[in-house]
Amino acid sequence: MSQSPKLSFHIEGMDCAEEVAVLKRELGPLVGGEANLSFDVLNAKMSVEAGVPITAAEIQSAVARTGMTAAPWQDKKSALAGDEGFWERNRRTLLTTASGGLLLAGAGIHTALSGPREAFLEEVAWPPAVVIALYLLSILAGVWTVLPKAWGALKRLRPDMNLLMVVAVIGAVCINKWLEAGTVAFLFALSLALEAWSVGRARRAVAALMALTPPEARLLHPDGREETVPPDQVPVGGRFRVRPGDRVPLDGKVVDGAGSVDQSPITGESVPVPKVPGDEVFAGTINGEGSLTVESTKAVSDTTLARITRMVGEAQSRRAPSEQWVESFARYYTPSVMALALAVLLIPPLFFGGAWADWLYRALVLLVIACPCALVISTPVSIVAALAAAARNGVLIKGGVYVEAPARLKAIAMDKTGTLTLGKPEVVEVVPMNGHSEQELLERVAALEGLSTHPLARAILAHAKGKGVTVPPADEFRILPGKGAVGRVRGTEYWLGSHRYLEERGQETPDVHDRLEALSAAGRAVVVVGNDRHVCGFIALADTVRPEARQAVADLRTAGIEHVVMLTGDNRGTADTIAKETGVDEVYAELLPADKVAKVEELVAKYGAVAMIGDGVNDAPAMGRATVALAMGAIGTDAAIETADIALMSDDLSKLPWLVRHSRRALRVIRQNIAFALGVKAVFVVLTLLNYSSMWAAVAADSGATLLVVFNALRLLRRR
Repeated sequence: MSQSPKLSFHIEGMDCAEEVAVLKRELGPLVGGEANLSFDVLNAKMSVEAGVPITAAEIQSAVARTGMTAAPWQDKKSALAGDEGFWERNRRTLLTTASGGLLLAGAGIHTALSGPREAFLEEVAWPPAVVIALYLLSILAGVWTVLPKAWGALKRLRPDMNLLMVVAVIGAVCINKWLEAGTVAFLFALSLALEAWSVGRARRAVAALMALTPPEARLLHPDGREETVPPDQVPVGGRFRVRPGDRVPLDGKVVDGAGSVDQSPITGESVPVPKVPGDEVFAGTINGEGSLTVESTKAVSDTTLARITRMVGEAQSRRAPSEQWVESFARYYTPSVMALALAVLLIPPLFFGGAWADWLYRALVLLVIACPCALVISTPVSIVAALAAAARNGVLIKGGVYVEAPARLKAIAMDKTGTLTLGKPEVVEVVPMNGHSEQELLERVAALEGLSTHPLARAILAHAKGKGVTVPPADEFRILPGKGAVGRVRGTEYWLGSHRYLEERGQETPDVHDRLEALSAAGRAVVVVGNDRHVCGFIALADTVRPEARQAVADLRTAGIEHVVMLTGDNRGTADTIAKETGVDEVYAELLPADKVAKVEELVAKYGAVAMIGDGVNDAPAMGRATVALAMGAIGTDAAIETADIALMSDDLSKLPWLVRHSRRALRVIRQNIAFALGVKAVFVVLTLLNYSSMWAAVAADSGATLLVVFNALRLLRRR
């Protein structure tokens, strides 16, 4: 048997970091260490680079022992392909729905036949056969997908949440609490279904990332012919043409032509970037005005966009599981309780002459009071209440694991464009010159920009409309690729363009040069307007800071956040200006997505718990690497929102400090519930051993504790 090459598998049932941890424990020793395993949770993909000889069949057998299944990975058939059968796609949803429906039916029929007291307290007699059948089917539907994992945990002697749930359900059935058993099975199945749905949404978001790369490239042959081919057929060093309005298919360098490219999907820059020969372009960006000839510098599988897609998946799989009490609780509590109950049953009759019936009853009482059903149900209620309260306040938290995380944050990294700022340029200054008025300047620029879809043009037109400017038509209009535009307004020819075009025309004066350089250093984009005789003036635009940004940063410090950092792909001048206006502690500018990931990793290493908030595709990898990923929900891209753990749906940064405080309140309530529920159980365990308890008292204590912790959890709904 020879050493294995790199093997890849599709893992059915791998939806979160918990399953990744189980696979690492099971497979690590077989493949020469956990370092030889890599996981892409979003695609449910596991890759193995075995350090020792091992076959694919042996790996599949080891995965099966965990309760999951492994199938050889096929490049053209992934979790994103959507070619699974109906049952494979909808199994969890159908089983969860069936579990809930059968549970309601059983409770309804039980109440009609026996009355509410027997139906809900179940202390008189076993339910009718039809009711038991409905409850049993509800339980089986709820735990069907859990049973293989629970059995695997039992065989490995590593109790986990799945085993805890199965034991809780079996225990409830054994003491005739059919309704409670069905409820636990349904609630657990529902939580797993929601988790799988969330991962599915993230997978579709990654598919949307891939869709940013166009399906075709216009390959230029040495003889001048142009051929439309898939991007993967363009060799490194090959040349292709990008027409105005097209997406760039591959990373490369401009060798001919000039224009402006919208790079916001990759770098987060707030305005399109002028491109001339020698400049770099990225796959997935959008060419504006002017045709570009580009020389490919990377294969399609190694473009910046492709790396972003991979980093999102890798960051998701690297994220450490939240520090939830349930995992350690399940690891020790279940076997301890079973061992204690067995000891209560056997030791007194065998060694001290106790009556078997008496000690059997005490063992059953002990199992009843020690049943973890109350804990398992009441803690999620705290989470649900916290989630609902957050939703009322415009904060979407994607699951209970992220409710507690903001309470532990020490640092927050923020994107600039669309997060600290509004994400769109606005006119901040109109400077008429050489006898022209502001009205005349806006009229002529608006006339020349009237048909443009450029973000700066739209901002100028909106400003002119707000000033009540009547826009005349422009005659003989033509675009100067990479420079600007020329047209005739009211019989006179005018031009508009950048500072570079002004220098090229030779109409720049020292005073104008100094003013334009100062505006550029302050992060302003400038549109210069002139005619053949002189410069008529210029218009400065900038991305504006959110009104609540400065106060939100200050409130975060008050809430206990030690360090607030801004990460942006925009230029240094713009970044420094925004940082000064918002009061952040530190700023890093001109970053590519990989650079943002590196900065977030540095913050995690220094502070431990770090959040990243952003709104663009370029933010997704860094968000995935952070302890908590937050997205601006109203304007954020699908990739950022789906990668995020929490989304601010109203795009209100003031919700950030509120979220930190809300998370701390929720954590306090959860701890109160855990302490109270375990305390009640501890008291009744002692009373049972001393023969001062009964089955009825145990059931009452278990149900009463459940109600009290549920009511305590619901207090979170009142928090505004």
